[in-house]
Parts: sequence; C-alpha cells; structure tokens
Amino acid sequence: MDTTTRATKIPSLQQTEINWDNLDKTKLYVVGAGMFSGVTVALYPVSVVKTRMQVASGDALRRNALATFKNILKVDGVAGLYRGFPTVIIGAVPTRIIFLTALETTKAASLKLVEPFKLSEPVQAAFANGLAGLSASTCSQAIFVPIDVISQKLMVQGYSGHARYKGGIDVAQKVIKADGIRGLYRGFGLSVMTYAPSSAVWWASYGSSQRIIWSALGHWQNKEEAPSQLKIVGVQASGGIIAGAVTSFVTTPIDTIKTRLQVMDNENRPKAGQVVKRLIAEDGWKGLYRGLGPRFFSSSAWGTSMIVCYEYLKRLCAKVEEV
Repeated sequence: MDTTTRATKIPSLQQTEINWDNLDKTKLYVVGAGMFSGVTVALYPVSVVKTRMQVASGDALRRNALATFKNILKVDGVAGLYRGFPTVIIGAVPTRIIFLTALETTKAASLKLVEPFKLSEPVQAAFANGLAGLSASTCSQAIFVPIDVISQKLMVQGYSGHARYKGGIDVAQKVIKADGIRGLYRGFGLSVMTYAPSSAVWWASYGSSQRIIWSALGHWQNKEEAPSQLKIVGVQASGGIIAGAVTSFVTTPIDTIKTRLQVMDNENRPKAGQVVKRLIAEDGWKGLYRGLGPRFFSSSAWGTSMIVCYEYLKRLCAKVEEV
C-alpha cells in the first residue's frame, strides 16, 4: 500500500495533523478569528465567575460557583457576566495570531527534531505538542498579560471594595498613571509560570491521550479501517477533556495567586508569598484551589470546543492539493 492510500486509512501522528506549510494562512487567521471569538462569547461568563471566586472575601467566601453566578445576575444582570469582554475580544485577535503561528511552526520543527529517535507516536505527540504549547504561550504573553490585567480589573470592579472604571481605556490610563507601563504587566512572571506550563501540559496531554485512545480503539492494529468523522471528533473531544482535567488541577494554585495580584491596587500591594499566606489563613490549603470547579469546566469546555474547532479549521484551511 502506498503512502497516499495509507494516509486516508490510518489516524497516525503525521497523517492526521496538517502541516503548517500546507495551510492557507490568510484563511486560517480570518476564519479562525471569527470561530474562536464565538467560543469566547460562549465561555466568557465562566471566566468572570472564576475570577470573582478567586478574589472573594468575607461572606462571599462561602459561595460556590452557582451561587456566585446567581449573585452576579442579581446585582449586575447579564451584562455583569461580560464585564471586560470588549477589551478581551479586541486583544484576542493579535494574541491568537501569535499563538497559532508559534504553535504550528514549533510543532513542525519539533517533529523533525524527534524523528531520528524513532519514538512511539504518543511520546512524539507529547513532546512536539508540549514544546509547541510552551513556545506559543510564552510568545503570546506580551499581548495577553496587559489584556488580562485590564479585563480582570473590569470583572471585579465594585466587588469587595474594588475600584470602578469607565471602561478598558480608563483602566489602562489609571494603571499607567499609578505604576507606569509595568503596571500593565503585573503578574507577568506568574502568568508565564501559569500559562506557559499550562499550555505545554494541555497540548502534551492532548497529543498523547488522543493517540492512546486511538490505540485503545484498535486503530493501530486494524490499519485498513478508516475511522468515521464522528469518531475522529469524539477522540479529539475526549483528548480535550482529559487535557483540561490535568491542566486545571496542576495550575489552579498559581492562577489564583496571579489573579489576586492583578486585581489589587498599587497601594499596599502584597508579594506573592503574602498572598499565599493570606489564602491559607482564610480558607486553609483549599484556598489555593478557589475557582477549581469553574476553572476545570472552563479549561475542559474551552479546550474541547477549541480543539474540535481548530482541527476542523485546519482541515478547512488546508491547501487544495493536500485535501
């Protein structure tokens, strides 16, 4: 059986992933911006709930995710679930362009790097996807962190004594006035420590778990049977859920500390160590896992939606000769 025929039969590492060189980049960026913006609209309220839970104090500490959600609706209505959304959606486009470019170019280079070692496909996938996720997240932080700082201040404005703002520009102006440009990069180190490893763990978990699932379904042994599109989407979605579970558990403590630092005013701003001590004093060690439920749901829902959309997007944007 020649390579062309075999490529339509086996869901292997090289054959299921469309190479960066074989993608229509313009179409990828334009269609991808619209597609991922739609996913962001659907899942943004979960981020607001998570952030509110992470900065909660007093009586609000006893609220679970559902109670927090209901409180936001009661106090601010549906608009409260989308505080800071315009800022996020504007910053999302350049951030995702940088992320996708770094992700795909690093993945392609990593696959070539490990090829001589003749590793198993799950190991190859874990290495290539993990390194790609780490690189993509690190590169995109330069734009993401200022957007994150501004949006999270808007998410918690007026809540538990936090200042109120007129909008994203007002936040940026006041942060720069109080602390200079570096104020927009508050928590940058923790963001890199949170999102870069998080991205690496997510993509590594997704890449390897997807291949393990294929193996469990018998597609390594039965190389003549081409999986249906429904089965392919099911395997990709399952990989996204597994990756979300692993990632949320590993990174929630750092994310909680980072969020607390970012939403605090410049005056009397504590260090990361003091935030940890305060969280433990208020709620024990489980205080570091505030918002774990919404973060797990967000990570799994976002990751699953994102990866299914992204894999479809890549097939949609593949150059004609590849299809």
